[in-house]
This record gives sequence, structure tokens and C-alpha cells, in this order.
Amino acid sequence: MRLKSQSLDLPPRGLSGVGLGLATAAGLSAAMVMTMASLPTTAAELPPNDYPTVARADYVFACMQVNGQTRENLQKCSCSIDVIAELLPYEKYEEAETVLSVVQKGGESVSVFHSPLFQEKVKELKRAQVEGELRCF
Repeated sequence: MRLKSQSLDLPPRGLSGVGLGLATAAGLSAAMVMTMASLPTTAAELPPNDYPTVARADYVFACMQVNGQTRENLQKCSCSIDVIAELLPYEKYEEAETVLSVVQKGGESVSVFHSPLFQEKVKELKRAQVEGELRCF
């Protein structure tokens, strides 16, 4: 996008350096506003695999509990959840996490979660986690 050549090339008479800087800043601000207007503004416009911040934070927190509380592991764990989010829509991630959570508690009532349908959901998550580890660790 190009603004009028007069406003960018030569300052009008009497316009100081500060005034020219403000005019340039105003032009840049207008360009930024137009660019930002093209970005999604509501949750409904986000991609379907965009994970909520809490889900990403929970994953990173658990990952760092296992791998160590270092800055390097923070970066690796963050990378890993980004890879998982790339490969697995959030809905499937949430389903698999729920199955794992229920099965971990044990008992007779959880036997239904050992069915092939639920186990395939867990396998999908584990494949995505392995890919995250391969790319990030």
C-alpha cells in the first residue's frame, strides 16, 4: 500500500522532524489497523484445532514435571504441544485425555473405556505425542 507521495517523500513547508515522524507513525498505524482487521476476531473464527490456553498450559506443566523444571524443557514441552495441536484436533485430544483420566482411576465401571473405539482415540493421542517428542526433544 502506498500513501500519497507528497506525505512520504517531502515534508510540507513548516513541518518539523517531529511533525514528519508523527505523520509517518500515523500512516503506519493506519496500515496496522487495516492488517489487524483481516485477522480472526472471535473464537468461532479460529481454526478447529486451536487448543485453549489452559489445555496447552496443563500439558506443558505435566511435561515439565516429568522432564525437569528448566527453561530448555519449557521450550521443548511448549513445542511438543504445538506439534500435537497441529496433528490432532482439540476435540480428539480432549476425548483421549478424558479416557486416560477415567481409566487411570480404575474400577469396574471403567471397563467400557477399554473398548477398541476408546483405545483408538488414545492411540491417536499417543502417536501425536511421539511425533511431538521426535520433533522437539
